[in-house]
Amino acid sequence: MEEKLLIKQAKNGDKESLLQLVMAQKTDYYKLAYVYMKSEDDALDAMQDMIVILYEDIHKLKKDDAFYSWSKTILVNSCKNMLRKKKKIISLENIKEEGIYEAYENPEDKMVLEKYLSNLSPNHQEVIKLRYFLDLDYETIGQILKIPLGTVKSRISIAMRNLRESMERMI
Repeated sequence: MEEKLLIKQAKNGDKESLLQLVMAQKTDYYKLAYVYMKSEDDALDAMQDMIVILYEDIHKLKKDDAFYSWSKTILVNSCKNMLRKKKKIISLENIKEEGIYEAYENPEDKMVLEKYLSNLSPNHQEVIKLRYFLDLDYETIGQILKIPLGTVKSRISIAMRNLRESMERMI
């Protein structure tokens, strides 16, 4: 209930309410930005850009219940814009060990995973990272990337098949 009230207040121009909404999900925002930006500073810059855009465009939010998926889409777009400006290529080789590979305690396992993932197309890497590194559901991934649910499922399926095939070739 408090979330709906904060969204209404934010739509009426209350900066503090907007900041409370963002701070309530700051860890999720940071993880999402970090997956794209690969650096703490760049991830925080992207989050800052997202907050400015949210403040300027909150009146465009049609469904209050969609605030978090809408804001995550804005964050992804901010990350992509920053990457375009820097002409930075998304590569898993530069990811720090900030919980993304926590299931892999052995550094060799991490290197193997990175090697296989780097063979995937950028679209397939993106859905795999969102699904398995950030544990987002298919619908949320579709909303963030602005692609249909079927496309999300298809990309994940193809990516997993390609990973499996490339791993089988190495055995």
